[in-house]
Amino acid sequence: MGVLLRLPFEQPNPLRVAPALRELVSAGSVHRVRTAVGDEAWLVTGYAEVRELLDDRRLGRSHPDPGSAARTGESALFGGPMGEFDTEMVDHARMRSLLQPHFTPGRVRALAPRVEAMTTRLLDDLAEQGSPADLHAAVALPLPVLVICELLGVPYEDRDQFRAWTQAAADVADRGRSERGLGELFGYGLRLVARKRRDPGDDVISRLCATDGVGDEEAAGLSMALLFAGHETTVVQIGMGAALLLDDADQWKAILADPGLIASAVEEIMRAPQRGGGGIPRYAREDFEVDGVVIRAGDLVLLDNGAANHDAAVFPDPDRVDVTRRAAGHLSFGHGARYCVGAALARVELAAVFGQLVPRFPDMRLAVPVEELEIRRDVLTGGLVELPVRW
Repeated sequence: MGVLLRLPFEQPNPLRVAPALRELVSAGSVHRVRTAVGDEAWLVTGYAEVRELLDDRRLGRSHPDPGSAARTGESALFGGPMGEFDTEMVDHARMRSLLQPHFTPGRVRALAPRVEAMTTRLLDDLAEQGSPADLHAAVALPLPVLVICELLGVPYEDRDQFRAWTQAAADVADRGRSERGLGELFGYGLRLVARKRRDPGDDVISRLCATDGVGDEEAAGLSMALLFAGHETTVVQIGMGAALLLDDADQWKAILADPGLIASAVEEIMRAPQRGGGGIPRYAREDFEVDGVVIRAGDLVLLDNGAANHDAAVFPDPDRVDVTRRAAGHLSFGHGARYCVGAALARVELAAVFGQLVPRFPDMRLAVPVEELEIRRDVLTGGLVELPVRW
């Protein structure tokens, strides 16, 4: 087999597919690799295979012997197995049944005007601050935090505190820091739950607290999972989406000329970013075969939805950003039973940002060469460190 390639792959251009990943993809759909901590895993890169396995009950997040399981990194949050092996499927179904009512199309539509207003205020501040500016700090970071705080009923003034804890929990290199961050975040969740039980509001945490059979620990765990997932990934998508559009002036101009392209642009912004390999971790619950490769029970399988989103068999000329593309079949939100419950909300946020940013700043451009944009490698979600722009 030779020396196995190690994740994450080097990515000289943060907006382009890592060369090593491109080579792997050309050789097939399933590859043996080493994770960042040196453990062996299967990396699945083909669209058809990733899509099928995302909804395959032979894969899960738990492991029968967690202590011996291969790990993707040192994060206590997603670096290794999660949940109880014997009850994972039942537990997951319960979690979704508790969360989905808070993200119905009606609830998300009702929130859309507030998201638009928040976006307008942030862009007003950006215009007042003037050029040059860091679009990450000005818009990509604060908007998802504002939205998730309002949705959950989390005080926005606590943002620096809980953001520090979520970043620590997501640390892929320092297990101790990750565990401390996770503990602090859960403790914060318990305090919020206690407050909501005393003084409920019109928010998700209050409604979870009022649900029969949901105790303090479950309400706190679900709430903090939403707090993490509800802002971290959207922060990344806004920043990377803006960088992709700014790197191709024709795409920026296309949206400017036809605001009706926002819906397709949002899907393309979700599809187009490419990380240095990895994807969604799962563990095989039994032996099975994928594309002629035998996966053994207990093996770590990485479903690389980023690579799948660049499968030329599904998305012609996949490395080109095209806001007119019909990219709705992308796998950025997952697929099947574990499809992201917050997908509709993320789409509302992205549509608000790019629906306003492009016409408000028609001449915006990157203030540094694209190769100088720095991707975060120390946390699970990645994303840009900053996004310098001028107009």
